[in-house]
Amino acid sequence: MEKKIGVYLCEGCGLSEALDLVSLNKLAMKEGKAALCKSHPALCGPEGAGMIREDLAQEGINTVVIGACSPRYNWEVFSFPPEVILERVNLREQVAWTQEPKHEDTQMLADDYLRMGLVKAKKTELPEPHLEATDKTILVVGGGITGLSAALEAADAGYSVVLVEKEAHLGGFLNRLHKSYPQKPPYLELEAPPVAEKVQAVQKHSRIKVLASALIEEISGQPGLFDVTVARNGAKESFRAGSIIMATGFKPYDAKKLGHLGYGQSPNVVSSVEVEEMAKTGAIRRPSDHKQPQSVVFIQCAGSRDPAHLPYCSGICCMNTLKQAVYLREQNPEALFYIIYKDMRTPAQYENFYKQVQEQSPRTFFTKGEVAAVKPAAGDKLLVEAENTLVGEKIEIEADLVVLATGLVPVSADGPAIRAYEDAEKVIAKGDAGEVQLAEAKKKVEELKRHQGTAILNLTYRQGPDLPVLKYGFPDSHYICFPYETQRTGIYAAGAMRSPADSRACMEDAAGAAMKAIQCVELTSQGRAVHPRAGDASFPEFFLQRCTQCKRCTEECPFGTLDEDEKGTPKPNPNRCRRCGVCMGACPERIVSFANYSVDMIGSMIKAIEVPEEDEEKPRVLALICENDAYPTVDMAALHRLKLNPYIRFIPLRCLGSINLVWIADALARGIDGILLIGCKYGDDYQCHYIKGSELANRRMENIKETLTKLVLESERVRVEQLAINEYDKLPALFTEFMETIKRVGPNPYKGM
Repeated sequence: MEKKIGVYLCEGCGLSEALDLVSLNKLAMKEGKAALCKSHPALCGPEGAGMIREDLAQEGINTVVIGACSPRYNWEVFSFPPEVILERVNLREQVAWTQEPKHEDTQMLADDYLRMGLVKAKKTELPEPHLEATDKTILVVGGGITGLSAALEAADAGYSVVLVEKEAHLGGFLNRLHKSYPQKPPYLELEAPPVAEKVQAVQKHSRIKVLASALIEEISGQPGLFDVTVARNGAKESFRAGSIIMATGFKPYDAKKLGHLGYGQSPNVVSSVEVEEMAKTGAIRRPSDHKQPQSVVFIQCAGSRDPAHLPYCSGICCMNTLKQAVYLREQNPEALFYIIYKDMRTPAQYENFYKQVQEQSPRTFFTKGEVAAVKPAAGDKLLVEAENTLVGEKIEIEADLVVLATGLVPVSADGPAIRAYEDAEKVIAKGDAGEVQLAEAKKKVEELKRHQGTAILNLTYRQGPDLPVLKYGFPDSHYICFPYETQRTGIYAAGAMRSPADSRACMEDAAGAAMKAIQCVELTSQGRAVHPRAGDASFPEFFLQRCTQCKRCTEECPFGTLDEDEKGTPKPNPNRCRRCGVCMGACPERIVSFANYSVDMIGSMIKAIEVPEEDEEKPRVLALICENDAYPTVDMAALHRLKLNPYIRFIPLRCLGSINLVWIADALARGIDGILLIGCKYGDDYQCHYIKGSELANRRMENIKETLTKLVLESERVRVEQLAINEYDKLPALFTEFMETIKRVGPNPYKGM
């Protein structure tokens, strides 16, 4: 379409006091070739926004450039019809609030930002959404309390649901429980497990189809178009689904691995699961002689919070122990009970139950400590040795029965981990590998042996048949910002397979996952992204005529968006895409682009920066900054009125992983003195919204160094930094230190060429 650009400058929030808006107006009209440029005392007010809407209707403006506050603010005010291109230029946070008012450098900064905004608006095209006829059926995998709750939530919202359960009966692990700890106010009395009525509701619901005794044989396709094949009772059944909720629950940690706590050494050392099963069948007795125990020791964190077993807290063990202490007290009020804990974790409402157990159980003793050993003692008894108690002494307790509060291991779909584990074991078994390979294999076995997942989904994805998991075996996309999303778009995790959780938390989790699954099928049907760029109608376009089949895009995509044909040519699945642009940054041939985000667009913005001559002693630094965590730090620095260096120009990127090396080369060839690449935190506790974008950018530094070498420039001119969203206070020092580095290496020799 032929663009008619309207530029609108806000005078409020200190902009008119800090900037020469008349000069900006002239720049917009003369350099930017805008059809009109107007100022207003408060663009975000009804009159200001109304002025823009009137120009859209009366003047034929179809491209709007707003020079005002950060695009992270007032987005609902500046919401225009979808056929209007909108570009926000951040003159408030990045200029007026962080620079000296009416200073020459401040005005030059504002000029550059307006130039870049105008160029971006001119290069932006309205994306045509990828539309296909999609299915809105929701597949729920797992028939425990989480899966049952998710199925009911989705069905009650009006969506068809197919629930697949591998066992013959619904209910999952809760079927094995005698009682649940308190779930309702005043949180004092044990309750029946909240699963039977859920099972009945699911079985009666007209929108829910239950496939029990079933296993998923294959899932192909993409959100809105998942083709699912299920094997059941010797037959196969196929159907289409729009989104998937994984609710496969947990399995108890294998108590056989806890030999140091006596399990397997004595029949009278049992797990909390075994106690539950004994209670359900009638009475808790010693396995050795079937007598009622007169003294019982509960050992908390049996495997949990232990780097050699489960490094994390399993969340439910403390409450389960208190519940089982009540079982035993009711069975034998005269018995002695000892609870040895690292920390008692009974948060919020559960504190009431903890206090009640203490008050009503005078023969129950709590002590903080680490169990050193559980040994056989005279008379078929056990001796528990503990250290580091509250009184600072070693203690010994003689017991008839020892109960290990074993933790939760997620039943995560991690087929690739299983294969990696098995392959590493084969390397070790063969014994003919080199020292380095052997060391790597042993390291891999150590990493994976405690968290072998189960191949469940059997996806026909190029990147593997199941969900990638984190270091503890839990599938995840971004735990804080997107708690239900996994690294496979349209597939959501809920309940104890997502994080340790009790039944109450699992039911709440199920509701959240169901809402995300519904959001997915609705936005997918409109050809729009679900998250993090919710509503984005763009998707990557591939100019495959120039593709060299290098496979970098298919390997580096964090979400398995791309499959490959037999030659290695990428096969896009648009509905899997989260619009991060990592594929765009990965491609050495620059064949990937979005209508509203491309290599050419960012390159043109870089070229729009005015680079002063060397003798003006005004260096220029380009900061390519992630829009998700790093960009907000600049806004927060401005809110705190921190002063930032006026020689730095920010260009927000969808993800640092979308950086294409040509931008670095173009900037340096233009005379830019230095380049900062600022992304989110990466590593085990990553904060990157796109999983590994920031990490990929850091990895590409080797290629960046090659570019610098070819240009005969110092490597110090380019630096990668990580920022958490709350680290705004680090920006002034970071920029000052980098500018000192640029001063030391001197001006870019390409300046003025």
